[in-house]
Amino acid sequence: MIRYFASHPTAANLVMVAFIVAGLFAAPLLQRETFPRVQPSKVEVTVVNPGTRAEDVEEAICQRIEDAVDAIDNVSEISCEAREGLARATVEMVEGANLDRFTTDVRTEIDAITEFPDQAEDPVVKQLGRTDFVASVAVTGSVGKPDLKAFAEQLKDRMLRFGGIPKVEVKGFSDHQIRIELSDAVIRQYGIAIADVAKAVQRQSLDLPSGSIQTRDQDVLIRFADERKTPADFRDVVVVAGERGGQIKLGDIAKITDRFDLDEAKVLFNGKPAAILDITKTETEDTLKVIDAVNAFLEAERQRTPAGIEMVVTNDVSSIVRDRLNLLLKNGGQGLVLVLLVLWMFFGFRYAFWVAAGLPVSFLGAAVLMVAAGYTINMLTMVGLLIVIGLLMDDAIVIAENVASKRSEGQAPLEAAINGASQVMPSVFASFATTTCIFGSLAFLKGDIGQILKVVPIVMLFVLVISLVEAFLVLPHHLYHALEKADAKPGIVQARVDRIVDWLRVNWVGPAAVAAVRWRYLTVGIAVGIMLLAISAIAGGLLKFSAFPELDGNVMEARILLPQGTPLARTEQVVAKITSALNRVNEKLSPDQPGGRTLVEKVATKFNENKSANESGPHVATITVDLLDSESRNSRIDDVIAMWRTESGDLADVITVKFAESQLGPAGLAFDVRLIGNDLKNLKSAALELVTWLEGYRGTSNLADDLRPGKPELRVRLKDGASTLGVDARQIADQLRAAYFGTTVSEIQRGPEPYEIDVRIDARNKASLADIDNFTITQSDGSQIPLVAIADIETGRGYARINRVNGQRTVTVQGDVDVTVANANEILRDTSARLFPKLAKKYPDVSISLQGQNKEAQTTQQSMLSGFI
Repeated sequence: MIRYFASHPTAANLVMVAFIVAGLFAAPLLQRETFPRVQPSKVEVTVVNPGTRAEDVEEAICQRIEDAVDAIDNVSEISCEAREGLARATVEMVEGANLDRFTTDVRTEIDAITEFPDQAEDPVVKQLGRTDFVASVAVTGSVGKPDLKAFAEQLKDRMLRFGGIPKVEVKGFSDHQIRIELSDAVIRQYGIAIADVAKAVQRQSLDLPSGSIQTRDQDVLIRFADERKTPADFRDVVVVAGERGGQIKLGDIAKITDRFDLDEAKVLFNGKPAAILDITKTETEDTLKVIDAVNAFLEAERQRTPAGIEMVVTNDVSSIVRDRLNLLLKNGGQGLVLVLLVLWMFFGFRYAFWVAAGLPVSFLGAAVLMVAAGYTINMLTMVGLLIVIGLLMDDAIVIAENVASKRSEGQAPLEAAINGASQVMPSVFASFATTTCIFGSLAFLKGDIGQILKVVPIVMLFVLVISLVEAFLVLPHHLYHALEKADAKPGIVQARVDRIVDWLRVNWVGPAAVAAVRWRYLTVGIAVGIMLLAISAIAGGLLKFSAFPELDGNVMEARILLPQGTPLARTEQVVAKITSALNRVNEKLSPDQPGGRTLVEKVATKFNENKSANESGPHVATITVDLLDSESRNSRIDDVIAMWRTESGDLADVITVKFAESQLGPAGLAFDVRLIGNDLKNLKSAALELVTWLEGYRGTSNLADDLRPGKPELRVRLKDGASTLGVDARQIADQLRAAYFGTTVSEIQRGPEPYEIDVRIDARNKASLADIDNFTITQSDGSQIPLVAIADIETGRGYARINRVNGQRTVTVQGDVDVTVANANEILRDTSARLFPKLAKKYPDVSISLQGQNKEAQTTQQSMLSGFI
């Protein structure tokens, strides 16, 4: 085979051209992203039950979902989060099962549940992990909030039509409503209830097909088309009509407004009200192509946008992809140049060129295999390609050096090429086999980290397989022609390098080798000692273990959590203080940046959002900060975050402020400890002790548990004997819910946007706890009874959120660690040895398990050991 390809005038070149052409066609098909994609394995079930407290959601929804899921195969874990008005269950599939079939099984079992509460909405079942976030577009302007929302919706439609932008979601707004509010005085004066007004609106706002008339010439549809769509339309709705023709219209007794449901659902971008358009992609789209399409769209859109409207890309995670890939390509190019330079110093340019040419040819051939395997260009595959450069060049240099040696012995160029390659073939294949055994075992890693890391050895093997073909079928032919045209004498540089190498061999390497053999026991002892030092460095903790290396990102966040029930005004005050601290950090660090550029480029504040706390409401907010690109700034993002945390200081009545990078790494959180039991009080006590313990270590931050008090409650119970007055519990509950929670009469469509028609009591009549004492229950005859006369009202407080895992209540303690100061594994090892036994003794009904980085690392390490064995 080697002789045929070496002597044939075109066969070797055809093989090389085939690799190059196929690689050039395949390379554009490789998608680009930050990390390899982890195969989705989770299905989410969401059930909305408005106005219900977490304890009731747990009992009425979570437990029923758990019972239904028990009948499904391939379930690894089920967790259910119960919070006010919402149940969210996540069902995780065992690794390797079919997700589509698994999702169908989950949906079938959930649809079969008939015992959900009457007020609960239909369950929504969807797969998680199907899309990846790319960037956001912030839209600001000197217009009202409804106009800003309308412009954002129009912008979204134009984005999707532009092409190359797969999915856009508008954020920063709650449900659009036409809200009808009645004061308590009006309800008393006219003897009407909120439900009566809702029914009147429902009866007099209709759009209903009513049949058709079939004439001899044509069919004509009949439609009752009197659906009201604007506040002005609803003012004419008749609420009360007298027997003598007198009427009371809705506009006479109610305040009717076009507004958004939640005041706290808003976004500020650089201090201005904004709409946010989140851009996401599926696994079939290229991250960099998507962001390029977004930038191209915005460039064209700015030419026709009205004055005063600004559109800015923010929270751009694709910048990390571009920066890192450019860096790795640059380093790879530099490595190729250095390889070519070193080979030239020993063999001459023509000879070195053909040896080094195997590198791009092997990479292009490997690109074909990567496309066939569904791999992408990302941080890990690029690392694999860089590592394999050395292995690939080793084989090529061994072959080239042996061919040159045969030529120096006087063999003809063709025979030297054939004999030189044939002689080292067993050794090269043995080297390939050992490499395959070591790295091939890593291709069977498990867990999320394993799915990410295993692409490195697989990509390396792809390149090595192609390089073997190139080294024995293509390279000998080119070396043969290079030897034919080479000068009899080596060049000046090559001759000088040969003399230097000979001198080193005679004066240093040779004597050192002789001494090592002569003092062989000492040599072995030194080798064993170095090995023991390496082992002791790991065992003694001198060499730290990290589940996954941290990347210096460009986006950081402050996630703010205040007690439930905190008004929006207080949250805005806290946001202002933390933003001021950020401005001070920016003033201190900006002069140190290249060219004096501003470190903080963009700041977006999202109220009603905190993904760490898994809560929404006026008591939470997130500040997202875009920094200079990591390649352009002189400050590490961890240092900036630490300074921001220090500058913010202690904030009164704030539960937590978590300062962190926007995107969580694939390994998960450094500290993620799950406490399992049924008694929430014991779980909370154990969690507080664990948080206090972990805070005692240097370098820990953002430590908190996820069991927190809910909003204060007023619990209403019917008094004994109240039924004699003609009222019952259902009547009271319905009127209270209609007044204070609101009644959604219907949903209409105005242009591209849906509107809810909502009736409730005037906000001014529910601004004080005393208002509940003045509330009256309206009976069917119009008479009214004070609520306090027929019901007892007491105060209480539940929980904001209750989490369940595999049917048991859990509390999770989470936190971060500064890797430059401490190591999470060492801290958890020490905590497991010293604290966990004490907690087990004090709280015997509480069990503890480690999640996050620790669990992922153990899963990957166990699969790694199994692969090696």
